[in-house]
Amino acid sequence: QVQLVESGGGLVQPGGSLALSCAASGGKFSGYSMAWIRQGPGREREFVAASAWSSRLTPYADSVKGRFTVSRDNAKNTVYLQMNSLKAEDTAVYYCAATQRLSEHAELYDYWGQGTQVTVSS
Repeated sequence: QVQLVESGGGLVQPGGSLALSCAASGGKFSGYSMAWIRQGPGREREFVAASAWSSRLTPYADSVKGRFTVSRDNAKNTVYLQMNSLKAEDTAVYYCAATQRLSEHAELYDYWGQGTQVTVSS
């Protein structure tokens, strides 16, 4: 059974930083692309960032470019999201997701974690 487990969420003040991690287990993830997708209160799911297996392709949503950085450690089956200069509008549940083909469309991801809450507030 494939499992994705996120960690690192919490409460942070505007302008602050937070780092999320997502550990994959229970399957072979060789070649899989990994993404971070978020859903804010009263909002639809929104693609945030993704990393292809090789890490050579790392698309970002325009709303987070220059502030968030996605990275991965394939030896550990783990993907990370470093979030800097956080804004109130970044408040959301952040999900880790995996798919065999890199995409910016959330509906194309096959495996999902349970999500971790990120709250940006003073």
